[in-house]
Amino acid sequence: MVDNKVLELPRKFLEALWMPFVGREEEAKVITLALLTKEHVVLIGEPGTAKSALARRAADLLHAKFFMYLLTKYTEPAELFGALDIGALKQGIYKRITKDRLPESELAFLDEIFNANSAILNALLSLLNERVIYDGYNVIDVPLKTLISASNRVPDEPELEALYDRLLLRHYARPVGEEMWRNLIDSAWDLEFSNKWKVSSPIMSVSDLEAIYSYLTEVDLSQVKNKLLKLYAMLEEKGIHLSDRRKGKVLKIVAAHALLNARLKATEEDLIVLKYIAPREIDDFEKVSALLSEELKTPIKYMRELNEIYSNIKEAGKYVDAANESDPRLVDIIRSLKATKDRVSALGKESGDEKVEEFSKEVNNEIDKLLDKVARKLGIFS
Repeated sequence: MVDNKVLELPRKFLEALWMPFVGREEEAKVITLALLTKEHVVLIGEPGTAKSALARRAADLLHAKFFMYLLTKYTEPAELFGALDIGALKQGIYKRITKDRLPESELAFLDEIFNANSAILNALLSLLNERVIYDGYNVIDVPLKTLISASNRVPDEPELEALYDRLLLRHYARPVGEEMWRNLIDSAWDLEFSNKWKVSSPIMSVSDLEAIYSYLTEVDLSQVKNKLLKLYAMLEEKGIHLSDRRKGKVLKIVAAHALLNARLKATEEDLIVLKYIAPREIDDFEKVSALLSEELKTPIKYMRELNEIYSNIKEAGKYVDAANESDPRLVDIIRSLKATKDRVSALGKESGDEKVEEFSKEVNNEIDKLLDKVARKLGIFS
């Protein structure tokens, strides 16, 4: 049984996560999807793009045990997993002191993760996949829900390929555009000197995440599977290959995206999550986004078509203003406008998006005004 109050939590969490950070909605979204699905994420981009701040805020909003560390080539396993307990070792017991280290964390952030040396790399692979750390003769169970990682590069070393593949969700964090700079400096000031964005109480708990995870199987995915398979084929044609592991896990993220929008039925719009899963190289992020914007029935696609229709109506209005009463094209314009009005209504209804429906009504209102203008010019109305 789905608790509707719990179902509302992911959206509230997402909004609370990104609001202090200008231009970081996508980064917050990919972190939220990772948390909802118990998957891991890597944020790729230059320093100073709010990656660690988002991770820390996510932990605060969950009231989760949090661990963060910057990896270098010289980072020792003990720095992440805890130092050996010398007292226990003297008694012949191999044991680590894991307090406040990665093995006790529920959410973790590892910066420059691809600097991991071989000793750390092997431990991370089992941690990400099995939630355990094999340490000597011991197997340490780890309560980690999600690892958020960061890097300023895509790895090209063969030994890092398995680690990169286990980071299911990937996002390229770009610096914000010039149009956002004013908002950026105001937001940075608030974060530094005011309590405006201080987390006074968690939005949801780790146990809420468990409940939401169980809801993934309640999402109806029947309408998106065929389209997903077509997208896999199209990506392959463009030279973008997904491993079997990644192909198999996409539906889980699709279901989470539906839950994030308080739906128990996935639509084509939810397949947009492929832009976080399919890219490997930096150039792939743009290629995948472009493909999805063309192929998916998303609000952006509907708005693009409606904007194009709106522009055409304005141009037609200029023609009507300049035309005389005997212009034979005026009758054709009436016929075309009526067909366009039907198309606009269909777009609004088909989208299922409140903003698209609202804009479609606005466009149809402009069509009605132009129809009235043409009719009066033809003398149909007095």
